[in-house]
Amino acid sequence: LQNWPVQLKLINPGVDYLNNADILVMADCVAYAYGNAHQEFIKDRITIIGCPKLDDNEYYTEKLTEIFQRNSIKSITVVRMEVPCCGGLFQAVKTAMLKSETIVPYKEVVIGINGEIKQ
Repeated sequence: LQNWPVQLKLINPGVDYLNNADILVMADCVAYAYGNAHQEFIKDRITIIGCPKLDDNEYYTEKLTEIFQRNSIKSITVVRMEVPCCGGLFQAVKTAMLKSETIVPYKEVVIGINGEIKQ
């Protein structure tokens, strides 16, 4: 890990490690469903995790907007599960990017419930 804490609710938007960072926004379940999560996604990225089903996705959007506004972000990767509720995570990131006028390379990776990359 490049940072601690990793839970979105606990991250201070003004910490130095967010500036000039490659950001990974990952659903909580991914690390359990996909065995190579550390090697393929977490390594060399600032990791932010959350669950859009258990937490308030509007809060996620606002917090991510603040993070993007206060820092120069190099790239954003969203890794989520294939289940419908997890789609809210990518939506929160996209909305935050629009609200903060953040234009950086971004991508979405979808992990299947059987542990395979679906997309």
